[in-house]
Amino acid sequence: MASLVWLLIPLFAAIGAAIWGSWAARDRTQGDISELAGYARFREAMDRARTNEKAHSGSDAV
Repeated sequence: MASLVWLLIPLFAAIGAAIWGSWAARDRTQGDISELAGYARFREAMDRARTNEKAHSGSDAV
């Protein structure tokens, strides 16, 4: 009986490796596109804020 328990350890390890391998190989391109679009919107907003700050600033101090 104890030998059967020891044989289950590699079986569970193989099943876990297969699950992890399928999760690691999943297609993540859709998430990257939306994240990059959000980052582009963030940069545009920061550029607008920076130009507004310079326009309303009373000094040229950086």
